[in-house]
Amino acid sequence: MDRQVALKRTNRDTKPAAPRRKDAERTKAEILAAATREFSECGLNGARVDNIAARTRINKRMIYYYFKSKERLYITVLEDAYRRIREAEKQLRLDDLPPSEAIRLLAEFTFDYHWNNPQLAKLVVIENVHKGKNLSRSNSITGLNISIIDAIARVLQRGAEEGVLRADIDPVELHMTISALSLFHVTNRYTFGTVFRRDMVSEEAVAQRKKEIVDIISRYVSAQ
Repeated sequence: MDRQVALKRTNRDTKPAAPRRKDAERTKAEILAAATREFSECGLNGARVDNIAARTRINKRMIYYYFKSKERLYITVLEDAYRRIREAEKQLRLDDLPPSEAIRLLAEFTFDYHWNNPQLAKLVVIENVHKGKNLSRSNSITGLNISIIDAIARVLQRGAEEGVLRADIDPVELHMTISALSLFHVTNRYTFGTVFRRDMVSEEAVAQRKKEIVDIISRYVSAQ
């Protein structure tokens, strides 16, 4: 009897823990969303924790409680940005597609993702200004990003075995090429468009550039 009473008390005592955990996760997600906007717009040096707090109506004390420092929050924002694109890539299910189709889909997806999520490109540019020193302090960044390299490697191997893709392509190099072509249209759209008086932002221009990039990648990997 005493044991049953003790168990009931234990259950009552632990029930509120789940909502508190959910509240904490929700609060951290709100902080990350606001911090992503602040860092992508102002950079690491220009960003202010006061502004992040104002965007969320969460006080500074709570921000420091969860993330310890502005620099640690910035690193977490970078990790979260990479995590989001890697998770989205997994939904492509490249292993279920014919190799040539998988590469084409990946190129299309990468272009669309960067165009529709320009904050990632801004964060990448900002961190490169800092020569990657903040990202190098992350304990998870390599593990977060290995999934796309492994996925590309599997597609390339299948394609080479089937004779439809070249057998001499480095998956990291291919990932870098797809990313570079896709990111350029985001990071340089205004400068390139101004210098060469080129439409870079209309729906037609974006669709045409996407088609060209996908065609370039498809022809590059083809064994034909």
